Order: sequence, then C-alpha cells, then structure tokens
Amino acid sequence: MGQGLRPKCALSSTAAMIRRNKGEVCMNQAFLERDKSIHIAPCPPQAPRAGQVRLRVAYCGICGTDLHIYRGHMDQRVQFPQVIGHEMSGRIAEIGPGVDGLMPGDPVVVRPLAPCGKCPACRAGHEHICYQLNFIGIDSPGAFQASWTVPAATIHKLPEDTDLKLAALVEPLAVACHDNRLAAVGQGQMVAVLGGGPIGLLNAMVARHRGAEVILSEVNPARLALARRLGFKTIDPTSENLKQSVEEHTDGTGADVVFEVSGAPSSLAAMTGLARSRGRIVIVAIVPEPQPVNLFEVFWRELVLVGTRVYEVPDYDYAIELVASGQLDLEPLITAELPLNRLADAFSMLDRDATQMKVMIDCGGTT
Repeated sequence: MGQGLRPKCALSSTAAMIRRNKGEVCMNQAFLERDKSIHIAPCPPQAPRAGQVRLRVAYCGICGTDLHIYRGHMDQRVQFPQVIGHEMSGRIAEIGPGVDGLMPGDPVVVRPLAPCGKCPACRAGHEHICYQLNFIGIDSPGAFQASWTVPAATIHKLPEDTDLKLAALVEPLAVACHDNRLAAVGQGQMVAVLGGGPIGLLNAMVARHRGAEVILSEVNPARLALARRLGFKTIDPTSENLKQSVEEHTDGTGADVVFEVSGAPSSLAAMTGLARSRGRIVIVAIVPEPQPVNLFEVFWRELVLVGTRVYEVPDYDYAIELVASGQLDLEPLITAELPLNRLADAFSMLDRDATQMKVMIDCGGTT
C-alpha cells in the first residue's frame, strides 16, 4: 500500500497519461478530510511490488463503517487525508513479481484484511481477528479510487461473467455468510433478525437460503417495506410487541437464532428474551459502549452468545458463489449509484436520507 498522508493508487501507463488534445483525463481518487470534506485528485501510478497486484476498481459500495468514519467516529484509526472504502469489485491491471494464479483482466474482489501473521490469533489460524489487524480501507488506503495496489493474498477471483456492480456486494455478503456459519443456521430453523439495514437484510437472505424461516424487526418504514418486498415476515417494534410477535411466529418456542444487527439499546435489551431454550444469539452490530444485557435469561435457558467479526476465506468463497449464481435477489439493496467525483454527495445522501440502503460508487476503473 502507499505510504504517508497522501496514499497513491496506480494506473496503467496508457491510462495515466493525460492527452488533453484527445480529451483524455487521468483516473481519480477521492480523499476524505477530517472536516468531512472530500476532494478528488489524480491517481498517479503505483506499480505493484513483489506479492502485490494493481487493480482497476469498477465499483465500491459505501459501508456503514465508512459512514462512521465520515461522521468522525473513528478518527483514531484514520490518517487524514485518506482514501477509504473496501466493498469493491474490479479487474486486475498488473501483476507484481512472485504472484501466481492471477492474470491481467481477471475479475476480482478484495478481502480487505492484512493480518500480522505473528500474534496469538494468527498463530491459531484466526487471522481475521488478528490482534494487529490492518483493515484495508480503514487503517490503510482503500478502494474509492480508480486504480488500487493491494497484496495478492487479499484477491478472490470471480467467474468471468459476474456482474461487477453486484460483485461489490461480496464483502458485506461475506459478513452475513460468516455470521450464519458461526450461528450454525440450518434447515427448518426459525431466525429473528433485529435490524433491517444492508447487513441485516443480507443475514436474512443467507439464513433463508440455508433453509431457515426468517422474521425481521426494523423501525424504518422504508426498510420494512423493502424487507416485505423481498418476502420476509416483518415486525415494527414501535407498534408491535417484539417478544410477543416472535413467540406468535414460533408457536411460543422462541427463535433458534437471533441476529442482533441494529446495535440499538432497546434491541440489545430485548434479544435474550427472543431465543428458545439453548438458542443462539449472534452479536453482529458494533456496539462501542457497554450496554445492559439480561444475563439471567442466558443462564436460565442456557443460551449461547456468539460474537462475530468480519469473515474468513470460506465465507468469501460462499459469498462469491451466491452472487455469481444469482441465487439471492441482491439488486434491490442498491438504492443509488453515483460516480466517484460525487462521493461527497453520496455520503451526504446517506447522512440525511433514511430510505437509502446501499449507495454504489462507480470508481471509473472500467474505462
């Protein structure tokens, strides 16, 4: 990755040249400043070193974490000005020395984790929860740029005919695949999802694909409407009794699995009352401050609390399979698409428009 405060991305030498007489322009990158402003700058070449590849970024979705960074909630991890973004798809532009199995032109996504390889978690084979994890796009330069140089170890190839716009959903979908795998969601189970944002809906989709019946709780009317359009049973806890509704849907038994995706204090307080005896409660949301949890219910019904964080290689492979095969109806999750030079508008839209789900940024790497 590029060093210093002005991270550099890379271009092919042809695209990097500005031939004004032919109307060509340099591909760009978007820098987020500490004051929430975004400036667009040309992307100078960065040839891949040994073990790296250079990518042409096609699309990059705006993640909830990106929005937290934009709002100033993660300043301690970000070196401003910074290129952020990690939910991407694109094609390989150039291969560095020592990289095998990849070719220029390959359609790919990036699993944006660079573990240290030395800490206890890494030594135990749990690199995704490395003690010194470099989350690329947060702790180091990310994908809101037309060309991006990354470690080859982060690359996952896509089937050639994969829709690159939908492929930019592989990263958040991999989160849901990881959540469902750790929760052991299976055929015939009842799953309650608390929170109907992008990750909540993706968890619901994966759970249903694995054979579970899903009920989703959400307070936002637009998100409730989308969930219903996608075929899910829904609860609005502002007008319905959440526990009573789950019990009605489960004949008084409770849910086999509860995904807490909202991070809302009310949802965290309610989650243990929704699970059946020996049910599993999966904490998906990032909850930065301690919150009250009814541990008596955990004790009384022998509930299992499961923490989940990002994903592992099998989760990415499963997510790619789901996207490439078209087995999930993912397109309705993309509620807006804007070019990279309008990234500021995209963040502003998400900041004020509660109807938006996934805003997709065309990074220009396909031109």
